[in-house]
Amino acid sequence: MYLLFPWFLIGLSVVTIPIIIHLLQLRRPQRVLFSNIAFIQEVDLITVRHRKVQRLLILLARILVLIALILAFCQPLISNKQLGIGLASSGVEVLLDNSLSMQLQGVTRGTLFEEAVAEAGSLGQILPAGARVTLLGQRGGALSSVAFQAKLDELKMSARGALLKSADVGQNESKRGLYIFSDFQRNGANTKVLSAVGAGREVVLVPVVGKPAGNVYVDSVWLDDAFVRVRTNVGFHVRVRNGGGMVATDCPVKVFLGQRQVAAYRVTVGVGEAVASVVQVQVSDGGLALGRVVTEDEPVTFDNTYYFTLQPAAAIRVLEIGSEPVTEQLYGNEPLFVYSFAKPQSVNYSGLRQANLVILREVKEVDAGLRDGLRAVLKRGGSVVIVPTALEAQHDSYQLLFKELGLGTVQWEARTATPELREVAMPSAREPFFREVFGAQQRAVTMPRVAPVLRWARTGTDILRLRDGESYLADFASGMGRVYVFSAPFAKEYADFTTHALFVPVMYRMAMLSYRNEQLPAYRLTQGTVALQLAAETVPGRADEAGFRLVKDSLTLIPAQRVMGQDVRLDLPAGMDTPGFYQVQRHGKVLTTLAFNQDKRESELAAYSAEELRQLIGPNQPNIRVLEGGADGADLAKFRAEQTGRPLWRYFVALALLALLAEALLIRFGNRQAAATPAK
Repeated sequence: MYLLFPWFLIGLSVVTIPIIIHLLQLRRPQRVLFSNIAFIQEVDLITVRHRKVQRLLILLARILVLIALILAFCQPLISNKQLGIGLASSGVEVLLDNSLSMQLQGVTRGTLFEEAVAEAGSLGQILPAGARVTLLGQRGGALSSVAFQAKLDELKMSARGALLKSADVGQNESKRGLYIFSDFQRNGANTKVLSAVGAGREVVLVPVVGKPAGNVYVDSVWLDDAFVRVRTNVGFHVRVRNGGGMVATDCPVKVFLGQRQVAAYRVTVGVGEAVASVVQVQVSDGGLALGRVVTEDEPVTFDNTYYFTLQPAAAIRVLEIGSEPVTEQLYGNEPLFVYSFAKPQSVNYSGLRQANLVILREVKEVDAGLRDGLRAVLKRGGSVVIVPTALEAQHDSYQLLFKELGLGTVQWEARTATPELREVAMPSAREPFFREVFGAQQRAVTMPRVAPVLRWARTGTDILRLRDGESYLADFASGMGRVYVFSAPFAKEYADFTTHALFVPVMYRMAMLSYRNEQLPAYRLTQGTVALQLAAETVPGRADEAGFRLVKDSLTLIPAQRVMGQDVRLDLPAGMDTPGFYQVQRHGKVLTTLAFNQDKRESELAAYSAEELRQLIGPNQPNIRVLEGGADGADLAKFRAEQTGRPLWRYFVALALLALLAEALLIRFGNRQAAATPAK
C-alpha cells in the first residue's frame, strides 16, 4: 500500500485533542465520611470500573475516527503490481506531438491533438503526490500535476512541433519514464528513432488514431523556363499529392498571382499518388510577383495554401571577346540582353566577372588574367562559349585553358591549306537544349558545313553533331556554370554557321541558359538555411554584416547570417513557424521577398497502428510498451488501472463511520447499563 497524498499525515497531530479531553475529564475522587458504608461498597466498585472501561472505549473510538478520516484524505492505494513505468515520486517526462498532422479528425474528441491532450491530462491525475511532470519541447521544466494541466491547456499546434526525432529526444540522458502521445507518422517514426528514444529507460507509446480522410497538398511547383519575361506566357507546373488515406475526388485547385486568380481546375488524386498539371501564367510588370496555389479539401487544412514568388528575369549580360564583333547584331538589338565587346588586350575584368555569358571567339592567346576571369564567371554560375582558333602557335594556351576549366586535354587536327567542310546533322527536337525551339513538324533543310580543328577527350553533352558522328558543339559542366565548346572557328573558311538560320536560336539559347535566378520560387520552413545572391550595391560592408531582417506583417526576426561577397546565407530562426511571405530587409529597405511553406512531410498522414508499432519495436526492446489509445483504448484503461491500483479511501471512510457509531452506542447504552446495576 502507498499513499497518493502523504502530507495529510500531518493531521494525525489532532489525535492529541481527544486524549487531552479524556485526561481533563478524569477528576480526583473526594473522600466523604459516612456512619456505615459497608452495604454499598460492592456497588461503588462495580460502577467505577465500568466507567473507566467505557471512557477508554470512547477515547479509542474517537481516535479511530480521526485516524480513519486522515488516512482517507491521503488516498491509500494497493497496487496489483509494482509501480508502473515512471510513476515514481521523481516524476515522468511527457512528449506530446503538437505537429500539424495532428489536425486530422480523431475518433472521440475532435482532432488528434485534442485527444492527445486529454490522454496526457489524465496521466497527470494518477501521479503520486509530489511527482513532477516534464513536458518535453516546452518551457517550464518539471511541473506539478496542476501546472502540467495548465500547460497542456496552453499548448497549440505548431509547424515545428514534430519532436519525435532522435536528435531531440534520443540525446536526453534522463532515466525517468517517458510517455509519448503522437499519431506516429510513418515518415517520422522508425526503428532508429524509437531505439534512441527508449535508450536506458522505460517508455510508453500511446498512438492516437484518426478517421480516414484524403489530404491534397501542393508537393512542388516549377516553370518551363527559368527565364521569366514580362507579359509573356510561361508554363507553370503544379504537382499535387494525396497524403491521406482516402481518394480525393474533384478537389478544386486555384492559382493566384497577387489578388488575381489566373487559373482554376479540379483534380482527382488516389491515395499516395501525385498529379501534375500545367497552367499558363504571366507577370504584368518587372516587379516580384507573389503567388498562391490554393487547394480546397477538408478536414486537414493547414497545407491548403502554397506560397510562391515569380521574379522576372533581369537583362542578361553578354560579353564577346575577339578581334571583331560577330554577335553584336544578334544580342545588341534585343532588349533582353546587355551586349558588350572587348578585344583580348583591353578586357575590363571587373565587368567580365559580372557577365552571364562570355563568348571567347578565336582569341590568339588566352593569358593567365583571362583564364582567371573565365573561372570566376563559371564559379558564380555563368556560361563560357569557346570558339577555338586555327593558329597552331596558340594551341598551348588553349590546352592550358581547357585543363583549368576541367575539360581535360584536346586533340588538334592537322592544318591544311584547304579545310574540308563537313555537314552538321539535323539536331533532335528531344534534345533539352532545343526544347520549344523547333516546330512540331521538322522539314528537311540545308544544314551548316564546318571544318573541325579539335576533338576533346572528356565526354560532354553533344548539342550538335556532324553527320559522321563527330561532335561540333558540346556542353560541359564546370564549377557552378557551363562551358560550350565549338570544334571549328567561326571564320568563313572553316564554317558558314554564323550565316545559317540555326545560328540565332543556338546563341540565344546559350544566353538564356546562362541566366541563373538564385532565389527559388518557394522555400520550406524546416530547411534551415536560405542562400541568396544580392546585387553589388546592396552588399553590406564588414561593419554592417548583421543588418538583415526577416519581416512578416508585425513579426520581425533576426536570422544568423553569413555574407561572402554577393552571396548571403540566412539561418532560419527557431521562432519562424508560420508560412507566408517574408521580406528580407536591411535598414528598413526591402531587398526581396521570400515565400515559405510547411514541411510537406507533415502532409503525409499515413501512420503506424499500435500493432504495427509493436512489430516495429520487436521483442528485443521490452522497455518500450505500446498501448491502444482513442475510443478503443482498452489497453490504456487497463494500464491506468494497473498504475493507479485499488483505492482504499472508501474503506477508511466506512471505518470512520463505524467508529462514530460505536462511540454513540457506548455513550447511550453504557450509561443505561451502569444505572441498571443492582445494589447488594
